[in-house]
Amino acid sequence: MAIGSPLRAAWVDAPARSRLALLALFAVLVVVPMAADRYVLSVMILILFLAFVGLAWNIMMGFCGQLSLGHALYVGLGAYTAAALYQHFGVVPWIGMLVAVAVCVLAASFIGWLAFRFGIGGTYFSLLTIAFAEFTRIGFDHLNWVGGSGGFFLRVAQGGARDWLNMRGGPWMFYYLALGLTVLAFLLSAWLLRSRAGFYFRAIRDNEEAARAAGVPTFRYKMFAVQISGGLTALAGVFYAFYYNNLFPEQIFAMSRSIEIILAPIIGGIGTLFGPVLGAVLLTLLSEGITHGLDAFEIDVPGVKQILYGVALGLSIMFMPHGVWPGIARRLGLVRSRAELEGKGGRDDE
Repeated sequence: MAIGSPLRAAWVDAPARSRLALLALFAVLVVVPMAADRYVLSVMILILFLAFVGLAWNIMMGFCGQLSLGHALYVGLGAYTAAALYQHFGVVPWIGMLVAVAVCVLAASFIGWLAFRFGIGGTYFSLLTIAFAEFTRIGFDHLNWVGGSGGFFLRVAQGGARDWLNMRGGPWMFYYLALGLTVLAFLLSAWLLRSRAGFYFRAIRDNEEAARAAGVPTFRYKMFAVQISGGLTALAGVFYAFYYNNLFPEQIFAMSRSIEIILAPIIGGIGTLFGPVLGAVLLTLLSEGITHGLDAFEIDVPGVKQILYGVALGLSIMFMPHGVWPGIARRLGLVRSRAELEGKGGRDDE
């Protein structure tokens, strides 16, 4: 099977208006920095970051049905690995990124092996992912080599010819880097949906026992999903480290970070291709809208933003349990059925 075959099949099978909408969206995203001010650009970077990590998590949960509630583990490990290599040894982040991916794939492999080898699934698998994220946070909190609880800070000097090489550029650089990562995750997800692995993933998600009885090597493909998701999320960690230039264990490994990762695909539509992207847009605009609304009315009550945010999310889940994207896509004629939303068209294995 050629690598491009599933992507080509997905593109050809998609409705014409869907292809045009995707091309138009990409064109708009490419030219956004030319018209946006610094604030709008920072919001767009946040949207793309959340879309990327949402797509990465969606491969593991949306496609394969393995619920991770500790995905901040991979963000933190990826961030600290690349940042430490750069700060202590002068390793450029593009190389550090490869090391970070390898570290997170190994971590994901160990967690996956531990869970799947001993039959830990469902709620207990979710708890296992939380446990690993938490004790890793505690470990880094006491690791003075990377700042411990006092934080790890990267050099931020800019202005040289090596800015791009060292990820020390300005907002434009980080915007296009975030866009590139999101496109990468989107295309990989589209390829997986139409590949043999994608069909096996969904068979495991829908009924693991039936999939095993049908001859699907469930252990191998669950491990594959976990490794892909962990490796992709490591890239988000590297981006986070060099964009914000500071790392604190209680922030980057926090449970709230893991929840932030999974909210976009949940709101947009778990298991769909575009759901995590739409979810990231809605969540970011909601957060920014609430912040500006509270500032406009000079409301400074502790916790009110979190309450309004939670109410809005609760209403969304209550009235659109399958996410926002499936309904919108069908109404606009961008897909023909729920099956097409999840890439269940013909398979190209030639």
